[in-house]
Amino acid sequence: MEPISLTAADVTYAQLAGTIDHSLLKPMLTIDDILAGCKLAADYQVVSVCCRPADVPLAAAELEGTGVAVGTVISFPHGDSATSIKVAEAEQALADGAVELDMVLNIGRLLSGRYDEVQQDIAAVVAVSGDALVKVIFENAYLTDKQKITACQLSEAAGADYVKTSTGYAPTGATIEDLRLMRANVGPNVKVKAAHGVRTLDALLAVIEAGAERCGATATAAMLDDYRARTGSN
Repeated sequence: MEPISLTAADVTYAQLAGTIDHSLLKPMLTIDDILAGCKLAADYQVVSVCCRPADVPLAAAELEGTGVAVGTVISFPHGDSATSIKVAEAEQALADGAVELDMVLNIGRLLSGRYDEVQQDIAAVVAVSGDALVKVIFENAYLTDKQKITACQLSEAAGADYVKTSTGYAPTGATIEDLRLMRANVGPNVKVKAAHGVRTLDALLAVIEAGAERCGATATAAMLDDYRARTGSN
């Protein structure tokens, strides 16, 4: 990892926890695992959980009143559902209590140069999202830098709130170079989310310094416990 200037002392606990979307997306997670994940998210006061679509009602009930938002994924992890199915998934998730939607763009269409279709696909989900945040997952492992820039431009034009590096299921995930590239190629109204591979406090600080305002994580407790140990905070 490149040397970074941002240290634990430069951020408050609330600021750090406020970047973390606690990820509950592994296919083998049981109901008890989801309940435990929601409790962890509430105990550590992270900004949100990102759970599987079928778990949204459970997570919404568990996290009601905690201040932790509920997010879910759309057309995950491949992004190849028909647009109408993505829209239906989004509408169901919102009805079930989700307030954040992490949708995978149509990777194959992007690689084919069918940019209008990619933008329309994203815009259709944005159109039904209401006040919910829409984060567009690129899967950077499969894209050139030029394609990443195009994905940024299409996502912004479609009205997305965030651009996101990866699903966690490709060969590689968030890199500092990609985060800087994405931050440089969206306007100030679009934010950047890092995902896949951020498992230590130093890695979290590095992606924040590179421009990420959210980070998907499973090592939430370890990172925030390390922060508390380094800063002497409770």
